[in-house]
Amino acid sequence: MKGLLKFITCGSVDDGKSTLIGHMLYDAKLLYADQKRALELDSRVGSREGAIDYSLLLDGLMAEREQGITIDVAYRYFTTDNRSFIVADTPGHEEYTRNMAVGASFAELAVILVDASQGILQQTRRHARICALMGIKSFVFAVNKMDLIYYDGLRYKKIEKEIRKLAVDLDLCTVAVIPVSATEGDNVTEKSERMPWYHGKTLLAWLETVDVREDTKEEGFVLPIQRVCRPNHTFRGFQGQIEAGQISVGEEITVLPSGESAHVQTILSADKEVRSAEKGRPVTVSLDREIDVSRGCVIVKDTKLKAANMFTATLLWMDDARLVQGKGFFIKLGTKMMPAAVMDIKYRIDVNSGEHIPAEEVYKNEIAVCDIALPEKMVFDSFINHRAVGSFVLIDRVTNMTSACGVVEHSLRRAENLVWQKLDITRKERALKMGQKPVTLWFTGLSGAGKSTLANEIEKILSVSGKYTMLLDGDNVRMGLNKNLGFKEEDRIENIRRIAEVAKLMNDAGLIVLTAFISPYRSDRENAREIIGTDNFIEIYVSTPLKECEKRDVKGLYKKARNGEIPNFTGISSPFEEPVHPEITIDTSAHTLEEAVGIILKKIEEYLKQ
Repeated sequence: MKGLLKFITCGSVDDGKSTLIGHMLYDAKLLYADQKRALELDSRVGSREGAIDYSLLLDGLMAEREQGITIDVAYRYFTTDNRSFIVADTPGHEEYTRNMAVGASFAELAVILVDASQGILQQTRRHARICALMGIKSFVFAVNKMDLIYYDGLRYKKIEKEIRKLAVDLDLCTVAVIPVSATEGDNVTEKSERMPWYHGKTLLAWLETVDVREDTKEEGFVLPIQRVCRPNHTFRGFQGQIEAGQISVGEEITVLPSGESAHVQTILSADKEVRSAEKGRPVTVSLDREIDVSRGCVIVKDTKLKAANMFTATLLWMDDARLVQGKGFFIKLGTKMMPAAVMDIKYRIDVNSGEHIPAEEVYKNEIAVCDIALPEKMVFDSFINHRAVGSFVLIDRVTNMTSACGVVEHSLRRAENLVWQKLDITRKERALKMGQKPVTLWFTGLSGAGKSTLANEIEKILSVSGKYTMLLDGDNVRMGLNKNLGFKEEDRIENIRRIAEVAKLMNDAGLIVLTAFISPYRSDRENAREIIGTDNFIEIYVSTPLKECEKRDVKGLYKKARNGEIPNFTGISSPFEEPVHPEITIDTSAHTLEEAVGIILKKIEEYLKQ
C-alpha cells in the first residue's frame, strides 16, 4: 500500500513504545551513519548496561533519558521501499495524557503497546478510548516483552482475547495483534523463530501494507474560511483548506451561518487559477456577487451542516482543575473561536468498562459527555460526518491553556427550535428616551470589603442626578432569583451567569445597573463581561485587605468560617482570584466612604457619557 501513513505509538508507561520504534529504525537500516554511531555511544551510559538502548533515538529530552520514560511527543519521519511514515511517539504516564492526545489528533493509525507480563492496564484502555475519540479506526496492538514471558503462546492468546473484546467495545475498524519483543527485535522487522506459533506479519510489514482509507466518505463540499483576501478593490477572495469534497468554477455554493448563496467565479490554488479543486488543497475562492463572508464562516455544497448555539459533545478533560457545570471557556472549532460554557455534564465514561456514570464534575484525564452552549450560532456537524467541523478544543479564559479537546455528537433540538425575536423598540431608543448610557458597574471583592455600601451610595447620587438605575445585591438576589443555589463552585458559577444575564436585560431596558457580588473567579467575571458586552461592563475591584474585612465582620461570617461552620467561604476556605485589569480599584480601608464614592464617581464619568 503506497502513500504516507501517519501513526501514533501509545500505551501504558514503560511498555516499550520508544524502544520499539527505535529498534524498527535500526534494523530496517533507516538511520544515517552518524545517528547509528551516536546511538551506540549514548547507549554505553544508558539503562541497558552497555547494550544498545533503542529508545534513545526518540527520547531526546534530558529528563526522558534520566528517568527512562517519554514525556513529550517525538515525531520521526522515515521511509522504506514500500511506504513513507510519520510516527508520533507519545508518553504513557498518566500525567502526560494531554501530550498523548495531541499526538493522536494527527494520526490515521494507532500502535498500542501491551506489556505481555502485565496484560491490558487502565492506561492502555484510556489511550485506546482517546484514539477512538479522535477518530482513529485502524489499530495495531503490539504485545511487547514476549521475551520476559519466554515467548509463551498461551499467555499471548489470553491477552489477544482481551484485546478483541476491547476492539468490539470501541467499534474499531481494522485491528491487528502482533507479539513482539522491542529489545530483542522479534517480529519487529523480521519474523521471529522463537514464536513459531505466530503466523502473521511482522509489525513493519503490516504497517507497509495496511489500508487506512475509510469506507465512508464525508458528504458534500466543506470549506471553512480562514481569511478574507482583499489585495485591491477589484478582488475579494475567501481562503481556506478544503476539508471535504470538491468544487468547480460555476457551481452554486451556500455560506453558513447566513445561508446566502452564490456561484464560484474563480478558484486559485498555489497562486494559479484552476477550474476545480478537491479535499486537502488550500484554495482562494471568489464569488460572483458580494455576500457577507468572514473568518469562521463555512462554504458548503450538497451537505447539511448545522448552524446552532447548543450541542452535545464527548470531551477529554486535560486540566488540573476539575470541570464543573456552568464553567466558561473559549471554544475553537474549525476556524471559528468564541466564548462557550459547559452547561450540563450528562455523564462520564469509565475507561475500563465503558459504563456511563452520572457526574456533576470531571477530573483530569477523564472522558465525559456534556452539553455546550454558545452566545451565537456556530457552524458544526457530528464528528462522524465531518471531522474538521466536528472537533474542537476548550481554552481557559484566564490562563489561555487548552483545558479539553472533544468531538461533537449532535446539536440540541431545543436550540434549533428557538429563534431570537427582533423587537421594534431597541436598546438604543430606550437609552435615548432616558437620556443616559446603560452600563453595568460590577463591584467585586471579599465579603466585608464595602461593595454593597459603595454601590448603594453611588446609586443614590446617580438617582438624584436624574439617572435611572437598578442595584442587584448578592444577598438579596440569593433570597429570590438564585434561592436554589448553594456555594459550591458550580453554584457560584451559575449565580454569576444568571446575574450577568439579568444585568444585560436591564441594560437593554436602558437602565444603569450596579451589582455587588463577591464573584470570586476571574473566568466568571470575564464570562459576565462577554454576556453584558465589553463596552458596557465596568469592573470595580474593592480591594480592601482580608484583615480589615475580618475586623468589620458585621454578619459574623468570618468567625463562623474560621470555626469550620461555613464551608467554601471566600478568603478562608475558598479562593478569591483578584482582577488583573479592572477599570477601577478602590481600597475602602484607605479612604472614608465619602472619599471612596467621590473617587469612583469621578472615574465613571467618562463611561456614562452618551
